[in-house]
Amino acid sequence: MQPNYPDAEYLLTDKVTYRFNEPQRGDVIVFEPPVAPGEEYIKRIIGLPGETISLQNGKVFINGVMLEEPYLNPSLETIGGAFLGTGQQVQVPANSYFAMGDNRKYSSDSRSWGFVPKENITGRAWFVYWPPTNAGVTDKVIYNF
Repeated sequence: MQPNYPDAEYLLTDKVTYRFNEPQRGDVIVFEPPVAPGEEYIKRIIGLPGETISLQNGKVFINGVMLEEPYLNPSLETIGGAFLGTGQQVQVPANSYFAMGDNRKYSSDSRSWGFVPKENITGRAWFVYWPPTNAGVTDKVIYNF
């Protein structure tokens, strides 16, 4: 999840919030990916149930509206993968999410292997505790819609 969550950074996971509230776009989640049972990945929720996701000209579109992602380098291009290719679109099914890493060029995420079922989500990353110089609550992202 670099550059926002560097390797060797330790995070506390909030395992309670999603018992009472639905995951939101921009939440950084910890989950068991469908392609690697028993492992835990950390990615950012991009698409919510019922939304259509597409990749065009290096950008992410949700229901036809370009998603502004202020946490990424403006020159970064988001390219497609085996599951969602550039120029294609998919609709996120009920009780599932479309998640991508911030390090888009090297991230194994929903573009490659598909949706994250809600039941696979362990929790929301909410506090960095190591290294101490990075300690603090994770930032909440405000999107353009």
